[in-house]
Amino acid sequence: MECKLPDITVHYEEYGEGMPILMLHGYTPDHRLMTGCMEPIMSERRGWRRIYLDLPGMGKTRGEQWITSSDQMLDVVLQFIDQVLPGQRFLVAGESYGGYLAQGIVYWRPEMVDGLFLLCSVVIARHADREVPPPTVLVENPALMASLSTADAEEFGSMAVVQDETGWQRFRNEIMPGLAAADQPFLAKVREQFEFSFDVITPAMTFEAPTLILAGRQDASVGYRDAWRILEQYPRATFAVLDRAGHNLQIEQATLFSVLMSEWLDRVEEYIRLRG
Repeated sequence: MECKLPDITVHYEEYGEGMPILMLHGYTPDHRLMTGCMEPIMSERRGWRRIYLDLPGMGKTRGEQWITSSDQMLDVVLQFIDQVLPGQRFLVAGESYGGYLAQGIVYWRPEMVDGLFLLCSVVIARHADREVPPPTVLVENPALMASLSTADAEEFGSMAVVQDETGWQRFRNEIMPGLAAADQPFLAKVREQFEFSFDVITPAMTFEAPTLILAGRQDASVGYRDAWRILEQYPRATFAVLDRAGHNLQIEQATLFSVLMSEWLDRVEEYIRLRG
């Protein structure tokens, strides 16, 4: 599907009917990262309208040259919300950079958001300023890695804390297609202004709806300690740091991911019901 905005056309996919959930993938993959982990859970529950974007420069959404910062990336997402979900309340789930944008949505539209899910979320924009553990492989699989092409082994190996066949197949199907489709020159330009111009972490502002924050103990990309620092901003948050999980926590800890995700949805349903 396409959402035609004044200065950009955003590709998205939509499933189901009911309460909307906006799904935002990370930097350089596309919507398949989110459909791969979310649809097995969401398709088993009724009453949810799932909306999966391709962010600018990723998937099938063109990286327009006027977009040069995260502020403008967020502006595209906010325009998308205004057009596709005019005046509606919704949930937002974001992975990595998508989690950073999700925090921006909550900053500007808190009255519209009934639930927030941050998966291995960017909290500190500049990588050099993040507190991250060193790259770690807990489960090595030399035979699997030797069976891959050099490029595939390098791509998968750079992220995998657990090198198993299931992880590789999901990485290949859910993440690599987006990486191949990404407009790398456009994304490199946006990275030069990766940090929002406003302070998205504002202690004086709290978000009262049910929240889930999942972090990987071995995540060498965004870590887990920075996410702990924003916990007080979300008084209804469950915060979980999972061992045996890196930046692809949803793959390496699929069972716990599913359980915690389902529990978050239960809390949101209760919250909406009690709010009336």
